[in-house]
Amino acid sequence: MSKQNILFIINPISGGKDKLKIPSLIDANLDRSKFNANFAFTEYVGHASEIAEEAAGKNFDIIVAVGGDGTINEVAGKVMEQNKILGVLPFGSGNGLARFLKIPMNTVKAIKVINNCNVTVIDTATFNDRYFFNMAGMGFDAHISSVFAGNKGRGLSGYVKLGLKEVLSYKPQTYHIAIDGMEYIRTAFVISVANSSQYGNNAHIAPAASVTDGWLDVCIVKEFPMYKLPVLAYEMLSAKTDNSKLVEIIKGKNIHITRIQEDAIHIDGEPFFMGKEIAVSVKPLSLNIIIPDYEA
Repeated sequence: MSKQNILFIINPISGGKDKLKIPSLIDANLDRSKFNANFAFTEYVGHASEIAEEAAGKNFDIIVAVGGDGTINEVAGKVMEQNKILGVLPFGSGNGLARFLKIPMNTVKAIKVINNCNVTVIDTATFNDRYFFNMAGMGFDAHISSVFAGNKGRGLSGYVKLGLKEVLSYKPQTYHIAIDGMEYIRTAFVISVANSSQYGNNAHIAPAASVTDGWLDVCIVKEFPMYKLPVLAYEMLSAKTDNSKLVEIIKGKNIHITRIQEDAIHIDGEPFFMGKEIAVSVKPLSLNIIIPDYEA
């Protein structure tokens, strides 16, 4: 049996974790009877996408994103476009998609998942023509992503500290939302469109979400008094937001959101700036990805 060519695209800054030893760790644990391994380190935002596009156009069968949801986003779009296979070694701050798919956070165990090469196909989605694979949205979480991008204290603790600081001054906005033709007007703290169930770190905003059902979960976090913030946090960490009085979840396939002004959005946790009109749609079963042998 011929070996498969596999490229590991490593984001050296994701999650604030050192990754210089990753190639040697992979060398020690990757099944060399199955794979020819190559490595590339990213040097700037968007570089992972460029490397993945070049690799997908060559003879690489599997391209592995070594980083968080943002790194996965850059790599997966190119993998999907050229019908290659995505692998994931989680090294981000939250690792939302990897956690949802039950890819181990332990790197050696995650490499062994790649060795088994159990490939499934999952849904993806677009947010004004930008691909996302885990979560995209607007409101407070997008605001935090935007501010956090310029913060040197990356990692979960830095994110939490920044969030607690910013939450007191953030003002909810009013949105016009069309979901498969049904119209809604909501004043919301956050609007998240979820492919998987969680942001990361097991904070579930859409507990019933599935990456294989052909639907997206529109999660509307309502305006609420700050003393209820611990309630929302508990509901997310215990995966109970689908029964929350603070969160409204509506499933849909084609979503159009109109907001008052141009503002920040996030795509898989990475901040961008978009206009008042946002169009979202699902692309059912469009990405080949390696997951553990047990059901994700």
